[in-house]
Amino acid sequence: MIENLTPQQSWELMQKTPDAVMIDVRTTIEHGFVGHPVGAVLVPWKDAPDWQLNVDFIKQVKQAVSDVAIPVLLLCRSGKRSLEAADVLQQAGFKYLVNILDGFEGDLDKNKHRGNLSGWRFCQLPWEQS
Repeated sequence: MIENLTPQQSWELMQKTPDAVMIDVRTTIEHGFVGHPVGAVLVPWKDAPDWQLNVDFIKQVKQAVSDVAIPVLLLCRSGKRSLEAADVLQQAGFKYLVNILDGFEGDLDKNKHRGNLSGWRFCQLPWEQS
């Protein structure tokens, strides 16, 4: 099952379900410099310099998640890469997947800037930079 939740709903789920794991599927650069939710595990879906799919993605998620039945929340910049990753994890047998709508930075505003309309950071949920 893949459920789409807002950042706030995702945060509430994590508070109620301490064994839930958040996977940040963004690039290493995004995770470190743009910031990331506190406690999120970085497993890039694609990464620099070649921007190819991470062939070890499922293996790396399985290393971070002890049981395929616990909630796995997936986050990217705006909610699109995380949905692709959720589809692959569902095919790999994960049972409870959450795509975090609007991701970490959210949609573009009229000035083509992110973080002003929606997203984890916009909602003022806990985050940090490396």
